[in-house]
Amino acid sequence: MTKIDSVRERLSIDVFPEEHRQIKASAALHGKTIREYVIESVRERLRLEKEEKELSAIVEHLDKDPVLKRLWDNKKDASYDKM
Repeated sequence: MTKIDSVRERLSIDVFPEEHRQIKASAALHGKTIREYVIESVRERLRLEKEEKELSAIVEHLDKDPVLKRLWDNKKDASYDKM
């Protein structure tokens, strides 16, 4: 591992006792440490937000891209919108 790969920043947060118990219990149920559980949770949240941002960018440009517009306005898929 190179020195750059091992550089980390410290993050410290205060949580209420009940939140701490819930996090600890969830981590234990998943066989993880609190640190592992929290880091994986944050990474997943960041990944989802990135996907949402990318999807929003695509939707925003639908009118400018005729291929995307045709795919988006597909009548066969419109029935799923009603579900």
